[in-house]
Amino acid sequence: MEKNNKKISWLVLAFMCFCTLWGFGNVANGYIFFNGTQVIVLWLFMFVFYLIPYAFMVGELGSAFKESGGGVSSWVQKTSSAKLAYYAGWTYWAVHISYIASKGSGGLKALSWIIFQNAEFYDSIPGPIVQTLTLGVFLFFCWVASRGLNPLKNLSSIAGTSMFVMSILFFVMMFAAPVINPNGGYLHVDLSLSALMPKMTLHTLSNLSILVFAVGGIEKVSPYINKMEGNPAREFPKSMMFAAAMVVVCAVFGTVAMGMMFDPAEINANFDSYLANGAYWAFQKLGQYYGVGNLFLIIYAICNLIGQFAVLVLSIDAPLRMLLDDPDSSRYIPKKLLKKNKYGAFINGIWLIIALCSTIIVAQIFVPGAATVIKQLTKLNSIIEPFRYLWIFFAYFLLRMHSEKYPREYVFVKSDKLGITIAIWMFTVTLACTLLGMYSEDPFQLGLNIITPIVLFGLGIIFPMIRKKEDEKEGHIEA
Repeated sequence: MEKNNKKISWLVLAFMCFCTLWGFGNVANGYIFFNGTQVIVLWLFMFVFYLIPYAFMVGELGSAFKESGGGVSSWVQKTSSAKLAYYAGWTYWAVHISYIASKGSGGLKALSWIIFQNAEFYDSIPGPIVQTLTLGVFLFFCWVASRGLNPLKNLSSIAGTSMFVMSILFFVMMFAAPVINPNGGYLHVDLSLSALMPKMTLHTLSNLSILVFAVGGIEKVSPYINKMEGNPAREFPKSMMFAAAMVVVCAVFGTVAMGMMFDPAEINANFDSYLANGAYWAFQKLGQYYGVGNLFLIIYAICNLIGQFAVLVLSIDAPLRMLLDDPDSSRYIPKKLLKKNKYGAFINGIWLIIALCSTIIVAQIFVPGAATVIKQLTKLNSIIEPFRYLWIFFAYFLLRMHSEKYPREYVFVKSDKLGITIAIWMFTVTLACTLLGMYSEDPFQLGLNIITPIVLFGLGIIFPMIRKKEDEKEGHIEA
């Protein structure tokens, strides 16, 4: 009986996957970056040819290495070597740096909306002041992490669930709004094929990383494949298809709902402002349609505030512990970074985070406008984060190359050649979207997009060299 209590149904796993993948920010960003409803075709392509194979590949890796807990670095180690597993673990940690740097700005933006209930106040603050405040918030939460504290941990799950619920309610309530308030001033949404077909311009191609970033991260549910009720070979695909269907429904209907509110021409004329404030304006308009003023806006902003700051402190602490607590990865890390303080926190690792994130924050001091800062960090995250997905496809490629060595209950496709082809496709698409995403007509954004990954991944290459010299020196002294 106790064993059965630990089993989860395919439907529960589908909802876990959906909560991990989706949020209202994905809808807003897709609509804003890809000229309104034209993103629908791109979403559908991404779901069919990227999300679904991604999910099934993760399921097979989780089934093959169920004793490893689903960690990407452990998958790489099992299929290749400890050194490559370290690089996978380093990548997973390094991609959080730009993410951490963006959370302070996002939290302050949410706080501004709660207090002033408009976009103008925060966006009118000079860049040096905004970035100084952002740096202060970031340093405060680094101090919190260094004390072994996480006061927002319990609130983070509540905020995440609330954001998930609100993203569902948004398009449901938006479609009901014309019935309740016929004179709300809704825009006509052209759903003809000619209106929906995106133009494959350099602008479109350079922003595809936004969609890749949006559908990534499904590997977090991989440990649960071996805890499913029934036969995983049958239950897991059913679960993932249902999760993908929910994502498709939310993306398509959420996009149409946004189309009833915002004219793409107006967005393109004020791009930075819409990217920074579009989600807040959407909930503000929704409240107006229902005659409740800014109620929905305030609820959304409060959830976002808690979520931004909770993720900030979690992202400082958790990925660092995963990297430095791992005995296989830590033997490639300089020993000074492995130092813990009396609270059990990796204090020098936190100082490294402070140095890297502060550089990004300070570099943006002279960026013209708070809205532009948020746009730059959104784009930077979209090209940094997908680098960690590459290791998943690399591990799957090696798994199918030596398929006979790894017994597993669930297999994505029976043919190893087809599995290898899919792995190459996923790796190529991810890398291409990431590299194309680096392009920008803004010289500062272009420099940020290129320099940041070079520095982050360059450190990952240099650190094993430093550790090797440390070990050689200690060995020489002992001799």
